[in-house]
This record gives sequence, structure tokens and C-alpha cells, in this order.
Amino acid sequence: MSALHDLSGLEQAAAIRSGDVSSVQLAEHYLARADRLADTVGAFVLLTPELALDQARAADAQVRAAADSDVLPPLLGVVCPVKDLDFVAGVPTRLGSAVFNITPHEDDNVVAKMRAGGLVFTGKTNTPELGLPCYTESEVAPPARTPWDLSRSAGGSSGGAAAAVAAGLAPMAQGSDGGGSIRIPSSVTGLVGIKPSRGRISNGPVRDAVGDISTNGPLARTVADAAALLDVMAGPFPGDPVAALPPVHGTFLDAARRDPGRCRVGYFTRPPLAHVEIHPDVALAMTATLAAIEDLGHEVVEVSPPFNDSLLPMFTALWSSLALLTPIDEEDEGRLQPLTQYLREQGRAISGNELATAVSMLRINSRAAMTATAHLDAVLVPTLAQLPALVGQLRDDDDPAADFAAQVAYSPYCAGYNISGQPAINVPMNWNSDGLPVGVQLVGRMHDEETIISLAAQLEATHDWRHRIPAMW
Repeated sequence: MSALHDLSGLEQAAAIRSGDVSSVQLAEHYLARADRLADTVGAFVLLTPELALDQARAADAQVRAAADSDVLPPLLGVVCPVKDLDFVAGVPTRLGSAVFNITPHEDDNVVAKMRAGGLVFTGKTNTPELGLPCYTESEVAPPARTPWDLSRSAGGSSGGAAAAVAAGLAPMAQGSDGGGSIRIPSSVTGLVGIKPSRGRISNGPVRDAVGDISTNGPLARTVADAAALLDVMAGPFPGDPVAALPPVHGTFLDAARRDPGRCRVGYFTRPPLAHVEIHPDVALAMTATLAAIEDLGHEVVEVSPPFNDSLLPMFTALWSSLALLTPIDEEDEGRLQPLTQYLREQGRAISGNELATAVSMLRINSRAAMTATAHLDAVLVPTLAQLPALVGQLRDDDDPAADFAAQVAYSPYCAGYNISGQPAINVPMNWNSDGLPVGVQLVGRMHDEETIISLAAQLEATHDWRHRIPAMW
């Protein structure tokens, strides 16, 4: 018999509804694995066994009380940890920083949705300080590592979430993405990660960001699991500044089970930043994925990158300003990590007029970029320019400016779609000859997660990455 963690999240949910396994059994299984393996991959800042078992018992009671299991939430009783940038009522939150230890009185909106969907929170996943870098190497937990090669980073800022799912410590996880922070970890750990459209998932009640570039989203081993979790997380709350249009045809899980029809897929491999070079294995992954898309009967069309170097200063101004949004007592500033201090210093140097101009120009460029690809059903691009980075490779405490520049060169393809707000999904179809995952991403039209989910599911059906697991599994 397969181990419980071999099952997908949807398979686990079906087993709970049928009575073949209980949510408590699953929670205990994952908590035991996390006790044993979490520090090895740097997955968690904190485990929450009491909360998880309370939620699991409630899910099992809901199953017993249901006259018809078909009316139960589709992921009822399934384990899904929460990233430690998001508030879970009564659970300490560190924000990836030695400066913070907050115990909130209420859930973030996305957590409230997950709680209402009957998910089980086994802990808070590791994240870098304030979620700022694309690696997860904080002062409050071990570095997040990809289980495919423990010398290499699981990325950031949802590095702990990705490490947990890829190591079999959870079937799925909640993450967030302000410049690639779901897609980068998914790429280096071999997972499906969805950055939804702007406004698809509420950032409230207190974490709306300047420029609306950040969003929550799911990480999972399968497209269907990620789509089902997106269904749970999605939906506006009163007062949200932006709300996405609802799916056209049913649910996102329906999209994962539906043929997309013949699509026209654009692609580019050349980085939007002229000074960046890509690793040959990334180019090979693009070539292999394009061939697979053509084999499925779709048309592929080469296009020019819709973003270029001119956006980098504006994005940097925005990112530096975001570093200031978290209030910190003056006496604690010196306890922050060097990169955080550097970005906050840069943010203080930006005037209100400069910030407003940056946001305006980014929106103008986004409109132009979306217009340039409006004739396409999706665009395929690399997720990263390089292979998974070694732990410590990008971090430079002695020169934070060089640290930030290294991150930009490592991940030149992601942030443009945070700027435009378009949905994107990391497709974990490719591994190189050394056994390292090399992700590519499908980008959709605004509010059209359905098409890219359907396309990704087609690729999964022909390449079956779910059964490719790391040795520590």
C-alpha cells in the first residue's frame, strides 16, 4: 500500500469523505514527517499540532454528520500549511525576522477562506525577512533547501512552502508572490505554483501593497491540487481595491480536467534584461516544452519580450517602498538583515512623486505589454534564467546592492507579470541531467487562469511529473 503522503491532496480528500482514512490520521502523519524532516529542508518556522488536530477532528465530525458527501468542501480535512507572512489567529508570526513575534487576533482574509474550506494548518512555513529576497535564509529558521539537492536553495519568498510540499511534509501549501515568490520556489523544487490574476485572492485586511503587485496563491505537486486550492483561496472581501472576474466555466478544478481546445501559444526565451544570460539547460527546457505543446496540437509563435530594462528602475523603486510598509521601531532597525536595511534605506530616498510616477509608468507599460500579446491564448517563458542556486549563492551581507543585483539576474522573467497582474503557472515538466528541476511558466490573459491551468494539465498528463520524487521522499 502507498504511504499517505504518496496520495495527492484530492485523493486524500476523497479518502476522508469515503471513510478510508481520517483527517486526524493525515494530520498526525504529516506532523510526524515534519518533526523528522522539516529542519533538513528548512520548511517550517513553527509547527502547530494542537491547531491542526483540532481542525482535523472538526473535519472528521463534518464528514460523519453529512448526509451527502458530495456537498462537502472538496479539500475538507486536507493538510495545507500557511506562509509565515500571513496571519493565523492565535498563532505567532515572525515575518521571517528576528525583530517580530506577533500573535494576531484574526486571520488574514486568505487564511479565513482556507479555514472555511476545511483545510488543516500544520504550521507556518519558512520565509525570508519580510518576504523581500528570492532565497529563504532568515535568522529564525534553517535555510529552505530543495529536496532534489540539499546544497541548493528552495528559493523565496515561499521557500518553506515549496520545501514542505516537495519533501512530502504537506500535499499542498499557501504561498504569496510579489516578484516571483511562488513561481521561483516551485521551479527549483519541481512543483506546480500558480500566481493568480490581480484581485483573484484578497490581500486584506492589512497587507495590500503599493502597486498591487503581490498576491497569494497555491503550491502543489499536481495541477488539479493547485487548481482546487486556488478555488478555496479565491474570492473578494468587502473593501478589496481590486476584484478579478470570476471563472467563465465552473471552477479552476474543472479547468484542470478540461481540454483547452487548440491554443495559440507565444514564447520567448531571450531575457527581458539585456545584461542577463540564461543557462543552456533552461533553453533546453523551453525547447522540450515547446515541442510538447506542438505535439498536443497547439500553435506556437515566437514573440518579443513585452518588458525591457526600462522597467527595472521603476520596479526597484516600488520594491524598496514595499520594504518600508512594515512598521519597525527605530531601535530595531539595526537588528534587520543587511538586505532589508539596504532596501528600506533605498525606499526612504524615494519621494512621493517618484513613487507615484513609478506606479503610473509601470501601469502604462503593463497595458502595452498585454496589448502586444492579446492575440495569444498563453505565453511560455522560462521561470528562472539559471539552475537552482546554492544556499548562500545570491546572499551578500557585505554588499546588499550586489545581493539585489544577483537576484535580478537570477530571476528576470517573473516580476513583469506581477507588474501586469496577469496569471502565471510554473510547469515542472523538465529536469536536467543532474536531476535538478528546471521550471517554465505559462502566462495567461488577465483573469484567464482557466486556459493556462488546462494547458498545464495537458502537459502533466503526457509527462506525469507527480511520480518523480526526491530520494528523501
